Amino acid sequence: MEAGGEAGAGRPVIFGEVLFDRFPDGSEVLGGAPFNVAWHLQGLGARPLLVTRVGADAAGRRVLEAMARFGMDTAGVQVDPERPTGQVAVSLEGGEPRFDILPGVAYDRIEAGAALRAVEAAGPCALLYHGSLALREPPSREALETLRRATGAPRFVDVNLRPPWWERDRMAALLRGAAWIKLNRDELRQLGGEGEPGEAAQALRRLHGARAVILTLGAEGALLAHEGGSLRRRAEPAEVVDTVGAGDAFSAVAILGLLAGWPWERLLERAVGFAAAVCGLRGAVTEDRAFYEAHLRSWGGAGGRGA
Repeated sequence: MEAGGEAGAGRPVIFGEVLFDRFPDGSEVLGGAPFNVAWHLQGLGARPLLVTRVGADAAGRRVLEAMARFGMDTAGVQVDPERPTGQVAVSLEGGEPRFDILPGVAYDRIEAGAALRAVEAAGPCALLYHGSLALREPPSREALETLRRATGAPRFVDVNLRPPWWERDRMAALLRGAAWIKLNRDELRQLGGEGEPGEAAQALRRLHGARAVILTLGAEGALLAHEGGSLRRRAEPAEVVDTVGAGDAFSAVAILGLLAGWPWERLLERAVGFAAAVCGLRGAVTEDRAFYEAHLRSWGGAGGRGA
């Protein structure tokens, strides 16, 4: 099996949004793809540094308190004195949820200098993860570009197309030179990937010079297109409570595998299995350490470096 892990030595840096989904009944759920990925990596022992920005408000304090309870490093979390913590207003239309990702929030203006200082203090950057939602405004785009130039770390780009907050040309620029690209079938189509999924994923990989493109397929599992060919792993039947955050769970285990040097087949198998397990949770993440420890044991120990 060809080795998939080509990340450098050091810690993974996770860049992007943290937000609350707010529902009509007044309830709220903490999330955001980068936050969820960082949370899972912490649970799996990878010590990520989350670079984000929250408001100087009650929601921002709840973010920091949740991270502290779970033992996460908060050094990369900036506090904005003016803008609120990110939020998504969830409403129901005809029984279906509608998500309104509110603009003008703290994560839209992550400050470059503070981000760089936090990353440099954390030590070597093994891998830089980011999506596109947090890049809606120039300050956060500048912060990411600063980290890209300063660290030179390989990038894991988690495509997360949320209308109207993305543009095709800007997305193409973000993907250019990425080491790993992860997206779902709808996103592949929106980026022009037509035809058989494996061939479309390989075409996207070649276009942007990536080492691998990972295509998640929901209940059908996932496909991984790399320089030596393509692999597919189907999901095992599992109890589904909800599918919120399954893609973020997949990304976290893929990153763990890249850090640990797992072969592609092992990485894909474990990422699919972990994503399926998260579908058995209510919500995207859990504070239950036993959930993570059970997976680590099944993978052969800390960091999942076993067979």
